[in-house]
Amino acid sequence: MTTQTISLTPILYDYLLSTSCREPELFKQVRNETAQLKQAKMQIAPDQGQFMALLLKLMNAKKALEIGVFTGYSALWIASGLPVDGKLIACEISEEWASMATDNWQKAGLAEKIELRLAPALITLNQLIATEQAGTFDFVFIDADKVNQETYYELALQLVRSGGLILLDNTLWYGKVADALVHDNSTQMIRALNAKLHLDERVDISLIAMGDGLMLARKR
Repeated sequence: MTTQTISLTPILYDYLLSTSCREPELFKQVRNETAQLKQAKMQIAPDQGQFMALLLKLMNAKKALEIGVFTGYSALWIASGLPVDGKLIACEISEEWASMATDNWQKAGLAEKIELRLAPALITLNQLIATEQAGTFDFVFIDADKVNQETYYELALQLVRSGGLILLDNTLWYGKVADALVHDNSTQMIRALNAKLHLDERVDISLIAMGDGLMLARKR
């Protein structure tokens, strides 16, 4: 027994991956290629991807939304957790990242499940609401710019069904959220949203010490 989550040393984390992570070879290839980019920290960890796919299967989710695609690695995991007739709408603003992502989806044989929306996410989310898709999504993953994170959350809350799940990434923000000396805009925005979610009675929540912090919010 332990009264708090144990710290993961590199050796222990490697053990965790070796005994529990069933990462497809193509997914691993995408992850390794992404790790060579200067923006590599934007990528989620493989155990987080597998955890998200498991959540989708447990929910019998068929319709998912991702805000922030990057090289498409997280979308691979999300799409893998959906049934054959499932659909992921993936929001990305960068043509460069979108091109890399679509190539990766094609290679993995998952492109038919994924619909890319190349536009600012706020535009896409409002369009989805305007076309009467509010309350139709089972699952939303938010992993984009932190300045708009609260707005993404509020729009996602409209789009997800009752009992649906919203996941917010980077909610521990490399530990900066707990450092009283750090006051940059992104850190303060994440702190404020974490505090808001703590008191938000519209959802049931759990902040998990996985990756850079993963907040789960289930719409009541």
